[in-house]
Amino acid sequence: MANLNYKHLRYFWMVAKAGSIARASDQLHVTPQSISGQLTDLEEAIGAKLFRRAGRGLAITDVGRRILSHADDIFKLGDELLEVARDQRLATPQPFRIGVADSVPKSVTYRVVAPVLRIEQPIRLICREGRLKSLMGELAVHRLDMVIADRPMPNDVNVRAYNHLLGSSGLAVFGADALIKTLPGTFPTMLHNAPFLLPGESTAIRPSLEHWFESQKVRPRIIGEFDDGALLKAFGQGGAGLFVAPSAIADYICRQYAVQMIGRIDSIVEELYAITTERRIRHPATIAVSQAALHELYGTRNASDVPRKGGGRRIRSSKRGTTLTQTPL
Repeated sequence: MANLNYKHLRYFWMVAKAGSIARASDQLHVTPQSISGQLTDLEEAIGAKLFRRAGRGLAITDVGRRILSHADDIFKLGDELLEVARDQRLATPQPFRIGVADSVPKSVTYRVVAPVLRIEQPIRLICREGRLKSLMGELAVHRLDMVIADRPMPNDVNVRAYNHLLGSSGLAVFGADALIKTLPGTFPTMLHNAPFLLPGESTAIRPSLEHWFESQKVRPRIIGEFDDGALLKAFGQGGAGLFVAPSAIADYICRQYAVQMIGRIDSIVEELYAITTERRIRHPATIAVSQAALHELYGTRNASDVPRKGGGRRIRSSKRGTTLTQTPL
């Protein structure tokens, strides 16, 4: 039998369940003659009898019972397929694996990644944190779908991937109210000899921040260095020292950690990148991340926090820095 006619199989299945051609005819709304003809065609294709006469009714043969068992599985699976098609909520969530460089603030990561869970396509979000070079290796072998980092892909990493600039923000300096009251002068001179919490050496802004201190002729008293931005802010909340965070999320930092912003450092720009193997962003989850960065984090409501060139911020995609796309606000 080269091909199975599923319409013939359905008629056989209904006759077997109903117990007679007449009852199957009523359920299928077709004539008994049509059903008889379809059964004959199926038996000829299979090369075996499926029913035998038993008085006025029909009795299923041994071959028919074996085929009925498979038909049960086939039509059960078909019903499940139709149910899934009718109700997308039953669709199996597809995993979307994001690698987050440990230098990216968790508060920023949450705000750009959380919208992935609200897209129409069911997604099971998997987040990994680690060093950027290690995450790039995972991206290269497709164990990650996207990497979020505070810098473009390193030039010495041999991975075919593309940098998508999600946004940029200046820095702001924050501190607990009790600590700020003890500091003399105004910003930035008040930072001189003030207790300060530095981000870890792996962060892209660390060298620029140290250079800015020198240019302003202030020497904060460094009392701690933290790779974990959330831990750094927890110490800052407790009054251990001042700290920096993106000015684009200043309101959130002040509310979340009960601190105050004492000044801005607009000359230092913190950037956020999505690194993918896609030349152009197409995956719905990746689009959700880029849209969240545009509208929620670096969008027009934070326009004063976003350094601009030529009158518009760009979301650009590049491999080794070549601009591919541009989306003005």
